[in-house]
Amino acid sequence: MDLIKQIEYWRSSSVEDLEAARSLLEKGHFRHSLFFAHLAMEKMLKALVVRQTKTVPPKIHNLERLAELAGIRLSPEQKKFFAEFEAYQLIGRYPDAAKARIDPQTARKDFSAAEEKLKWLKSLL
Repeated sequence: MDLIKQIEYWRSSSVEDLEAARSLLEKGHFRHSLFFAHLAMEKMLKALVVRQTKTVPPKIHNLERLAELAGIRLSPEQKKFFAEFEAYQLIGRYPDAAKARIDPQTARKDFSAAEEKLKWLKSLL
């Protein structure tokens, strides 16, 4: 396995997904936007998992678990954010899940927070 190619695949895919999330947010597709924002964080974490473990990351979606596998120590605030943001990967897949309707203010606030966390994760690469 070419580690550099794997890391770059996950990193660049994360950047692309964040751009898709931003576009969806601007168009008012909040559920899909936050699903893609979650996906972007998931992929950046997978890049960090590859760097840390030198293996292909597991096919999981849990941000906290991926951070753990990447050797990242999360603050209580970061843990809380990742735990709460998990809802968006569920409602993106299952629209009837709790919180399926997302108001514009919440969507913008949560997207902004996700963007901030992504910048931090990217800085760890």
